Amino acid sequence: MVMPEHICPYGLKAVDLLKRKGFEVDDHWLRTREETDAFKAKHQVKTTPQTFITGERIGGYDDVRRYFGKDVPDPKATSYRPVIAVFGIAAALALATSWAAFGALFTMRTAEWFVAMSMCLLAMFKLQDVERFSTMFLNYDLLARRWVRYGYLYPFGEATAGVLMVAGALTWLSVPIGLFIGTVGAVSVFKAVYIDKRELKCACVGGNSNVPLGFVSLTENLMMIGMALWMLVR
Repeated sequence: MVMPEHICPYGLKAVDLLKRKGFEVDDHWLRTREETDAFKAKHQVKTTPQTFITGERIGGYDDVRRYFGKDVPDPKATSYRPVIAVFGIAAALALATSWAAFGALFTMRTAEWFVAMSMCLLAMFKLQDVERFSTMFLNYDLLARRWVRYGYLYPFGEATAGVLMVAGALTWLSVPIGLFIGTVGAVSVFKAVYIDKRELKCACVGGNSNVPLGFVSLTENLMMIGMALWMLVR
């Protein structure tokens, strides 16, 4: 579909994949809703684009990927990719900041910045849709179940603590916040996963992820506790 208000991204992907595989592509554009509806009726399909190779209908973009033996991700499948991305970027930022500040990659501040920046990035994901996050959070957080508003406040507290820890400022505020939300979170996750044996999705990267509740969320909370205690003693 190529219309003034919409160009089909999957059509562009299908054409690109075919060309990369060495095919000569005859790209037919559906320029109006009428053309699109007529095409679907003619070929008895519900979606576009549709790819034909030597006269044989292969199907949509996912079908083309399968035709070439490529994986087609399941949107409902468990994935740790969002968490890997968060911690990977946090590590890169911490190393870069340490290099800019001290001319060395590995310093004590590198570890501190890694934890604090991880908190900031995780909070950012939650703040993209606080409503959805709070809903998923209510599935396991003990305090949020007693006081629903805590689910809305949590990401703001995590972001505040993280930013202050990056700056090394207002320790009297960042340490209590980190200790409190980290402790409540760790206890809640441990109870839900290891005592109650519940299989839940983790709200650690927002309310729209397929990251399972367990080690990752527990690690997030333990990192906050550890960072708060470290800043308290140092």
